[in-house]
Amino acid sequence: MAESATTNSKFESIREWVVQHKLRTVGSLWASSVIGSLAYNWSQPGKASVKIIHARLHAQALTLAALAGAAVVEYYDHKAGKNADPHAKFLSLDTYSQKD
Repeated sequence: MAESATTNSKFESIREWVVQHKLRTVGSLWASSVIGSLAYNWSQPGKASVKIIHARLHAQALTLAALAGAAVVEYYDHKAGKNADPHAKFLSLDTYSQKD
């Protein structure tokens, strides 16, 4: 039972970090996918230029999937009322409607 709570808290802390660092997460995913795809494509026969183009296309597809996943997470967090945005209090309408 305690192991499940530890797993949930680790997952929750990772999720919060990813939500707060969306661009860093997507950029790291893109870079690692380019490197992985290059490594895979380099082991296959063919021209170097085609290998580089395929690696870029694979990385681009994975990046689009990651962005779509981040959008889904953001949508469900907003719908569930979990607002992990640290700047949300500065963006509220109440701040702008107050008069000096």
